[in-house]
Amino acid sequence: MSKTSQQNTATDANGVSVIHNQAHTSGLQQVPQLVPVSPGGGGKAVPPSKQGKKNSFVDRNSDEYRQRRERNNMAVKKSRLKSKQKAQDTLQRVNQLKEENERLEAKIKLLTKELSVLKDLFLEHAHNLADNVQPVGTESTTTNPEGSGE
Repeated sequence: MSKTSQQNTATDANGVSVIHNQAHTSGLQQVPQLVPVSPGGGGKAVPPSKQGKKNSFVDRNSDEYRQRRERNNMAVKKSRLKSKQKAQDTLQRVNQLKEENERLEAKIKLLTKELSVLKDLFLEHAHNLADNVQPVGTESTTTNPEGSGE
């Protein structure tokens, strides 16, 4: 089975090329293809935001090019300075937090030591109180029998 085809291209009022294929095959009907007409001829639709930014020749000696480059260079410098400043701020914050952490750890050690000393004092005092307390029925009367109180 051999296929021979011819293409007829016509442009309609909307600027769209319609390609008509005339195939000489066994009775198959061909559907016309719609292809946008563009200067590049690539057939891709280009978003409106990038239509003006074609890969055209750029005159590197033009004032417009120099202005764009200067603006871009300034933006790059500003961005790099901002990034550098952010890194310095972060480093400063890290150092502050490390110092605060060291202070807090020293305070924890001091308070832990103080707690241990106070706990030992409390236990010693409680032990002394327990030794001095006697059962209720075995109180010894060491008062003066004369009742003088001294």
